[in-house]
Amino acid sequence: MRFVEPSREVLAETLLAAGPGADTLCDGWRTQELAAHLYLREHNPRAGLGMVLKPWKKATDKAIAKLAAESSTSETFAALVAKFRAGPPKLSPFALKAVDHSANLIEFFVHTEDVRRASDRWAPRTLDAAYSEVLWADLVKRAAILYRSVDLGIVLVNPEGPRHVAKRAPVSVAIIGDPGELLMHANGRTGHALVSFEGQPDAVALLQTADVGF
Repeated sequence: MRFVEPSREVLAETLLAAGPGADTLCDGWRTQELAAHLYLREHNPRAGLGMVLKPWKKATDKAIAKLAAESSTSETFAALVAKFRAGPPKLSPFALKAVDHSANLIEFFVHTEDVRRASDRWAPRTLDAAYSEVLWADLVKRAAILYRSVDLGIVLVNPEGPRHVAKRAPVSVAIIGDPGELLMHANGRTGHALVSFEGQPDAVALLQTADVGF
């Protein structure tokens, strides 16, 4: 659980460094929409529901757009990021350490990379070994859901040794990469993940066009 708060700090600093109006890997979102999303999911229960329940999605999208529009200058954007950096309110479920870890460990890592990798110039971060292990453990828990729409067997391979069968099928593809890169691929950032593949060429081609992630 000790990695979530440092990850929040890194994400906040990454957003501030990019500034408002910068591109992200989140389709249709600039940095201020991403910051609005991060803030609202912890501070507005109604908006948070829209991120997982379709009936609430329209209201959530509207709330994000409104807050993003109000945060388009350097000053207002910095204020929004500061509110996110301060963490959830005490009565929020996100204030519980277990919920914070479950909901935010991968969320913060992926969104940090969404900002970093939207630029033409980026390089993969060197992650602390313990942090990589925790990311790998969380990926293993979610992999079956993240690859549920792929009509292939999926084997995740960490070069440090661990392997995980995320999905079984007659034809499989192995996806090889560091835990952070595998996370990016599994969360739909397939074109921006530094991974390699082993499998039949037609199976690899199918995976590269598949709908991955939520």
